[in-house]
Amino acid sequence: MAGYRDLLRTPGVGRIIAAQLTARFPSGMTSLAILLHIQHITGSYGAAGLVLAAASIGQAVAGPITSRWMGLWGMRQVLTLTTLICAASIIGIAVLEVPLPVFMTLGMIAGLSTPPVQPAVRTIYPKMVNSRQLTPLFSLDASLQEIIWILAPVVVTFVSTQISTVVGLLLIVVILIGGGAWFIASPELGRVRIPRSKRRFGKVLARPAVLLGTVIGFLLVGATAAVEAGVVATFGKGGIEAGVVLAVFSVGSLVGGLVSGGIAVSRWAMARRMGIVTIGLVVTTISLNVWWISGSLLVAGIGVAPVFAAVSAMTTASVKFSDTAEAFGWVNMGQLIGAAAGSAVAGFLIDGMGPGGAYWTAAIFAAVGVLVAVVFRGGFPDLRGRDPSPLPDTTTIPIQTV
Repeated sequence: MAGYRDLLRTPGVGRIIAAQLTARFPSGMTSLAILLHIQHITGSYGAAGLVLAAASIGQAVAGPITSRWMGLWGMRQVLTLTTLICAASIIGIAVLEVPLPVFMTLGMIAGLSTPPVQPAVRTIYPKMVNSRQLTPLFSLDASLQEIIWILAPVVVTFVSTQISTVVGLLLIVVILIGGGAWFIASPELGRVRIPRSKRRFGKVLARPAVLLGTVIGFLLVGATAAVEAGVVATFGKGGIEAGVVLAVFSVGSLVGGLVSGGIAVSRWAMARRMGIVTIGLVVTTISLNVWWISGSLLVAGIGVAPVFAAVSAMTTASVKFSDTAEAFGWVNMGQLIGAAAGSAVAGFLIDGMGPGGAYWTAAIFAAVGVLVAVVFRGGFPDLRGRDPSPLPDTTTIPIQTV
């Protein structure tokens, strides 16, 4: 903890973490709010899953593109435009009564225009701290983002179930605009300029760590999305149990992330961390009792933030600085497609066999993640004793000869 205190004393670090957490707070609310709102309107979790899938696919498609745009047009310009469009589309979902395909279209627009805050801030981090502090900073970031998943589900579940789902969505819009404005106004966004990448779009996926990070993110977030759908289906009617259970899941992740900050990232790190998630999720399938699910999700959560931290550190250490934003855009794309897949599969299984189907979906996603991490462990960089900063951008320097 002393190391984290020293890290937060670094000029600008505490401020940028707080600003980006606020800007990303809606990410912990939007899926759950849309799920509750569309299910309330249509009476079907399957229909709600389709809207969530459309939003996640839109966000996934746009992720690498808007991230690369930040190197072309600047972070502030891209973030401002996407924030405004995203807010307008969520307002449309909240106030309009339209057929399901229109809701899916609005969800797609919201996804396409989701502000690329995460790629932006993870591109900025290496320019704010020294190489020794970078891996702990990624762990701290992955841990503190669990505050979003602890508070946001409780807030949006309470507002949506006790007041109305429309108010829940409009609350997201307020936070989206306010948090986005704070992050966009941060001095670091003016000081750090992402160089224009000289590689063609998508070339960064040739880096094994980026590709594997994208796949692992797909599987992990697919599992967590299925858990979210299952918890809502189990406890989401007439109370706040769903939000509390999801908060417990995030508490486990917060603790695990803080502990992992002092552990060196080796090639086996991903398999070990995904293994913890899998064990907890397999145990979750045994019973739908609120105490049982809370305890098993607490265990599963211990591995979640450490996986995200390892993905961030390995991605950063494997690419040039000019490619970091696009690389994190691809990694984020994998996570979002995972959210779409996990939500859609879990939604239809809930309709067909009850909430237990969602927990089995989550366990299978996580188990495949362990398998990938073990089989392809050689593709992950070993960061023990190594500088995890991005690779330097090099250019040709003209030399005058006599």
